[in-house]
Amino acid sequence: MKTAVCIIGAGPAGLMAAIHAAQAATTTVIEANAKPGRKLLLTGGGRCNFIHVGKPQEIAQAFGKGGRFLRHSLYELPPEAVIAFFRERGLAARVEPDGCVFPASDRARDVLEVLLRQADALGVRFAFGQSVVDLAADDAGFTVRTKDQRISTARVIIATGGVSWPQTGSTGDGYRLAAKLGHTIIPPKPALLPLVAQEKWVGELAGVSLADVRISAVVKGRKVSAIGNMLFTQSGIGGPAVLDLSRLLADELSESSAGIAASIDMAANLDEAEFDRRLRETIQDHPKKTVANMLAESLPRQLSHVICRLAGCDCDLQVSQLPAQMRKRIVSLIKGLPLRITGTELIAKATVTRGGVSLKEIDPKTMESRIRPGLFFAGEVIDVDGPCGGYNLQASWSTGALAGRSAAHSLTGAGPATA
Repeated sequence: MKTAVCIIGAGPAGLMAAIHAAQAATTTVIEANAKPGRKLLLTGGGRCNFIHVGKPQEIAQAFGKGGRFLRHSLYELPPEAVIAFFRERGLAARVEPDGCVFPASDRARDVLEVLLRQADALGVRFAFGQSVVDLAADDAGFTVRTKDQRISTARVIIATGGVSWPQTGSTGDGYRLAAKLGHTIIPPKPALLPLVAQEKWVGELAGVSLADVRISAVVKGRKVSAIGNMLFTQSGIGGPAVLDLSRLLADELSESSAGIAASIDMAANLDEAEFDRRLRETIQDHPKKTVANMLAESLPRQLSHVICRLAGCDCDLQVSQLPAQMRKRIVSLIKGLPLRITGTELIAKATVTRGGVSLKEIDPKTMESRIRPGLFFAGEVIDVDGPCGGYNLQASWSTGALAGRSAAHSLTGAGPATA
């Protein structure tokens, strides 16, 4: 088989790359899975938080050190352009108060179907159930080999994702292929995943969730924090705020066995003095309440019992008999429940992979390899990772579109492609 552009991977980045490449060149997508977009269908609990609203510079800043690399692609395909892309093809979006954007239908499958319909309309060819076993450069461009096929192509785009959620097909094949052609692979680490805590009492609270908490930790003398919803797990903590914090702790946890001291502020909208004042008002107005019942007005009941125990307080003690020092201890725990984070869950449970193809070896204005002309990269296979909330899908759309346009445009030798 011959094709002008061959894309390896039919996830969000690969499909967006195919759509943009096929506007100017014959395009073929090779996918190891029997069906496309398996990971996309699971995002946002099946609802698909497909972008986050914001200006390109704001989105770039959320990626930290990787933001500078992404800036050009984000300006080429910013969030409003992604919304317009789907809207023009029949899929309305709903923006939530926190800036997360979901399809109005709340169906990830509707996002995938828009991409597949557009790819089909442009004549993109697909080969499913075809793992790439070898990628080699030759005089004509590249030869892509699967178990059943040999594909000759002038341009290749690797969009295979990372190694998180391997059940969706993210097995790190892209790293192997990139390394074979001379690229440096930054060792993959888990990002956006639950954290493991030393404390055993967290298991008693497995499944208990909290809204709008602030979780903080100190990493190399610098305080880092994340705000949002969380839940307790059998071995630690999870949920959106925890996933965001995990990005900031990943490197330190991989380098140290001592763990990291963290704290959970369960009343983040109040300072400690104000929270204490409100407790004192409750004690004055309802002196016969038990301490556990008083705390259960603002915390899940199971958690109120754990707080009492950690404070050394009898849950059934009437609040009128609560010593001031014990009350202050309870306030301190609610405003800063201490945990020692000892690690992360396995990388297979991570939403996103940190690491991948080195940014130094990719041209951010085209997504083309600086080492092997004609080779391009898009999506999570690149060493960039962002927080929860649609940021990582935005990076996939933007880098995919840029890689697809650049790959096709480079066949004419006319210079960099723009949107």
